[in-house]
Amino acid sequence: MDFKRQVIERWPARWPVQPFREPAWARQEPTYRDCSPALIEAAVKRAGTRPAGNWFVFAASRDVRAERPSGFRVAGRELVAWRGPDGDLLVGPGACPHLGAPLDQARVHCGELVCRWHGLRVGAGRPGWTALPAHDDGVLAWVRLDRDGGEPPTERPPVPVRPDGTTVDAVATLTGVCEPEDVVANRLDPWHGAWFHPYSFARLRVLSAPQGVDVAEADDRFVVEVTFRLAGKIGVPVVAEFTCPGPRTVLMTIVDGEGVGSVVETHATPLGPGPDGRPETAVIEATIAASDRPGFAHAARFAPVLRPLMRRAAARLWRDDLAYAERRYTLRAH
Repeated sequence: MDFKRQVIERWPARWPVQPFREPAWARQEPTYRDCSPALIEAAVKRAGTRPAGNWFVFAASRDVRAERPSGFRVAGRELVAWRGPDGDLLVGPGACPHLGAPLDQARVHCGELVCRWHGLRVGAGRPGWTALPAHDDGVLAWVRLDRDGGEPPTERPPVPVRPDGTTVDAVATLTGVCEPEDVVANRLDPWHGAWFHPYSFARLRVLSAPQGVDVAEADDRFVVEVTFRLAGKIGVPVVAEFTCPGPRTVLMTIVDGEGVGSVVETHATPLGPGPDGRPETAVIEATIAASDRPGFAHAARFAPVLRPLMRRAAARLWRDDLAYAERRYTLRAH
């Protein structure tokens, strides 16, 4: 028996980090037979029928500050966001009602924006400028656009279920030339994980997937067994499920293994046409990690150090996956 095999066989099963064996990349079991285009298309269409109440994620909560405004674009609309004196999230049109100056370049004074072109004050209750419904869920910032959502509005956005207790969260944002459905389709294809992202995933196996067009909501989920690779052939094995709580949101929840209850929320926000007229979509992905292990609460105190690492890992995956989503859009558009 060789040394590596001895290490694997003697490794304590209770440890969250486990050594694993895997075949060479090209010798993995092909997954194309199970990854039916019709299956993914049906799942995307079912997601598109779920209500969102006209709410769109537009930023990480931490990115909206009290001392300066930030500019955003959602569904082709220019928006500005900042925080009032009490910390409340304020969102509204990004153009000054006087002569259209960009309000993301305004100054914040006493909780209002002061336009740098002519000094017009802008804020809730000021004439000519109307704040939009906004919500801060503690991790992500949302805005309600009734004109663009086309649904009956709801008072609150459909925030997915998140873990209780001590958590560490990080938000990564990237932009691609595609539509939200292309991002959702990519996320609802777990079969590509170990093929397209071998640096992050190994030993991936889809345990169940919704079959057919008409699927009960309780059964509309993909369940995946996968090992998150840490280094070499050392990783964390988990079982995760993928669901769509809204038309532009895919939720991955760890249901077994280390970090049960931890989630990754992938929100696909339409930005509107880019300079070349093609649609642009922002992928705003929140990773919210939790664990019942005693050491996690200690590690959570180093969240400011962990967040950049979490963002970097998510961004690396989405740089690849946006190429996948953009390719899907290009093939569909032509």
